[in-house]
Amino acid sequence: MSPTSPANPGRPTRRLTTAQALVAFLARQYTERDGRRQRLISATWGIFGHGNVAGIGQALVEAGGCGNGTAAHPMPYLQGRNEQAMVHAAVGYARQSGRLSAHAVTTSIGPGATNLVTGAALATINRLPVLLLPGDTFATRPADPVLQQLEVPHAGDVSVNDCLRPVSRYFDRITRPEALIPAALQAMRVLADPAETGAVTLALPQDVQAEAYDWPLDFFAERDWHVRRPAPDAHELEAAVRAVRSARRPLIVAGGGIRHSAAEETLAAFTAATRIPVASTQAGKGALRHDHPADVGGIGHTGTATADELARTADLVIGVGTRFSDFTTASGTLFADPAVRFLHLNITAFDAHKLAALPLVADARAGLEALTAALAGRGYRVDPAYETEYTGAKEAWEERVEASFATPDPTARPTQTQVLGLLDALATEDDILINAAGSLPGDLHKLWRQRSRDQYHVEYGYSCMGYEIPAAIGVLLAVGAREPHRPVWALVGDGTYLMNPTEIVTAVQENLPLKLLILQNHGYASIGGLSESVGAERFGTAYRHRDAEGGFTGPPLPVDLAANAASLGMRVLRATTVDELREALLEARGAEGPTCVYVETETPDTVSGPPPAQAWWDVPVAETASRPAAVKAREEYDRQAAARRRHL
Repeated sequence: MSPTSPANPGRPTRRLTTAQALVAFLARQYTERDGRRQRLISATWGIFGHGNVAGIGQALVEAGGCGNGTAAHPMPYLQGRNEQAMVHAAVGYARQSGRLSAHAVTTSIGPGATNLVTGAALATINRLPVLLLPGDTFATRPADPVLQQLEVPHAGDVSVNDCLRPVSRYFDRITRPEALIPAALQAMRVLADPAETGAVTLALPQDVQAEAYDWPLDFFAERDWHVRRPAPDAHELEAAVRAVRSARRPLIVAGGGIRHSAAEETLAAFTAATRIPVASTQAGKGALRHDHPADVGGIGHTGTATADELARTADLVIGVGTRFSDFTTASGTLFADPAVRFLHLNITAFDAHKLAALPLVADARAGLEALTAALAGRGYRVDPAYETEYTGAKEAWEERVEASFATPDPTARPTQTQVLGLLDALATEDDILINAAGSLPGDLHKLWRQRSRDQYHVEYGYSCMGYEIPAAIGVLLAVGAREPHRPVWALVGDGTYLMNPTEIVTAVQENLPLKLLILQNHGYASIGGLSESVGAERFGTAYRHRDAEGGFTGPPLPVDLAANAASLGMRVLRATTVDELREALLEARGAEGPTCVYVETETPDTVSGPPPAQAWWDVPVAETASRPAAVKAREEYDRQAAARRRHL
């Protein structure tokens, strides 16, 4: 440490490399909300190469990342196997932590950096914080090009890291040590901002990482970032009250903002006062327990008949913390009442104004509290006949759930929905389910009975195959010592498993009690069904040998995913019947180490299959075609598309 430096006259400084300074800074950043304080960046994932091993890698050793205890403010290090998977794990951690704590991810230059792009897109789309620290090419250009450098003839300042710009909420390239100070502060501001958060990228040229600088000690002071709860504007609140009071058939659409704001109890209080029913998006499922009188299940293309019928006749749709994606709106066909209006409570003005809504820009909890209080003295409550209608419809839907979960033959191979039914019968409010892609999100959204605010963890903003296993690791790290009893399940089909199984090794290394449930159905079942519906005849969606004509209709491939999981260190339980699966799930739930349950599923019949889609989804169909399947699909597409409308 030097008392002062020419760059900082009169101010005490500490001489560190840029990488050492960044790690020391990150270890002293905290978030605070509602009186609760925690580390903003609690650990760093990393895979090392020439672009970060001598910089961030060495800095993590200095900071006690290997558990050597030499640092006053240690930065724990987590070893990943795939860069995209490391981001998914960080995202899972951030979501389970309520967006109040996050992880950093460091990579080398080149493919290590570009592998971050998918994870960054997922984080930003889902509004979840993650700090990306990719290595970059030399700022001083002593050798040009260096290994893995992208050469752009018309722009010398471009690197592959620029791929991260459109999927980052904040991006900066640190070409001088002193430039880190404003960039690091901006990065923390965005990560802790409930409206702006997402992936944040600080690209770090490898020479700058290792360059020393005299850093002002103030840079390393502990810093608290308050996560605000903005209250609604008085004018917008009054307009919202008028809209609710004039509604005859209102419907709440609960999105992920409910969870991020920890507004579940506030929503329950609002519905208790008004009796307005609550439908949920994929991110919002869990806003109310499944057995809450006002909960009517998932909404949209993967929603329940109860929620979707209410949406079709709603005269006021109250969105709370939702982006209103096309799955939620059934591609603009769901909210069919000619006079329907929208009221959007959202912390982000961009979302609050969607569908020409009355905006109520505020934190979900603060906004609901204000709306409840403003309505309290004005005697609003929905008509009892409306309440009777939706509670009756909910009971009818529950009968369809029971039929889907039923297992009349315990010696038969289970269908996918029967697998979910067996897990549903086993689960308590402690269990956490993680899924992202395939046919499982639709079945789960329609059928799963959520028992706690954080049980249902389905990533459907980006619906990224390969998210589940690393995200489960992130969730387990977030649960940690606080709730070690909580079973965390990663539910994957064979297609998703093959995308990204590598972090099984990390779960084994850390001895995390991951419960991995692999459903083998020999291909892309979800896209196969979609392909059939749009006239593409399930082309390229089955995992089978080629037939004599070159197609993929031969026998199933002799792939043994259970053996693969075992080869990566997992304990594997194989099940071939309903009874065997029931026992395997029970055994896995109680296991103390990483455990896989592997089951080959049966094609569902009309009894044990999931209910069909209750609302449309726009996937364009070929306008001209010679094959009958495509011609018929286009006719159906034109019929459905005619109902689409713009809400203005």
